[in-house]
Amino acid sequence: MNGAVLAMPAIAILVLAGCGRVEDTAEAVADTAGGADTTVSEPATGSCDADKPGAELTGEEALAIYECLKPSMLAGYSAGSKGWIPPERVADYRGWVPASSIPGAPGYHAGRFLFTYVNETGAAEYLRYADENVTMPAGSLIAKETFSVSDDGMAKAGPLFFMEKTPAGTSPATGDWYYYAVAPNGSPMAIDVMAACNECHMVNFGYRDSLGYPIGEARISR
Repeated sequence: MNGAVLAMPAIAILVLAGCGRVEDTAEAVADTAGGADTTVSEPATGSCDADKPGAELTGEEALAIYECLKPSMLAGYSAGSKGWIPPERVADYRGWVPASSIPGAPGYHAGRFLFTYVNETGAAEYLRYADENVTMPAGSLIAKETFSVSDDGMAKAGPLFFMEKTPAGTSPATGDWYYYAVAPNGSPMAIDVMAACNECHMVNFGYRDSLGYPIGEARISR
C-alpha cells in the first residue's frame, strides 16, 4: 500500500509508510486541491505543564491539563486548509456527545491521553461499550483529541483522529471505516491508514466493529 491513495467519495487519505504509529512531528501536507502550503505554527502549551511525569497523573490531574489545553488545541486544529478532510468535522466535533469524563490513560496512539466524542448518529451504539453484537450505523463519526505529558511534565497537543463509518460494502478492507487525522497545527496528516489505523483496530477490536473504547473509569453512559 505504500505510496498509494485510498480513494473515497469527497475524501482522499494519503497512504504512506508508518507502521502502527503516528508521530507528534508529522509534516504539514499541501492542500491537494490547490497546492497551497498549510503549515502554521503549533499553539504554545507551556502554561499547562504538570509538576510530575504523565505516567503519574491521576485522572483528575489529566483532566485539568486537558481543560487547560482545550482552547489552544481547538484553535490549532481549526487553522489552515483541511485538504481532503471535510472542514466541518473539525468545526463540529466539540458539539458531539462526549464519551469520556476524563482523558483516557496513555496506551494506543503513541502513548497519548485521549478524549473521545461521538456524533448523535453513533452515540447510542457506541455508549453501550459492548463487546458483542456491535454494529455502528453508517454516518457514525468518532473524534479523538490527543495530548501527551512527558516525563518532565511538559504538556503537548497531539493529533485529532477521526473515524467515519460508511455504508456497508464501501470499504470492506477496513470494515467500512474511514480514518483521517488533523495535526496540532491544523494540517491534514499523511498517514498509513492500513498499518497505523486499520490494522490496530481490526486486530485488537475487530470483534466489536473496530471500536477502541475509553478506559472503564473514563466512560460516560446514557
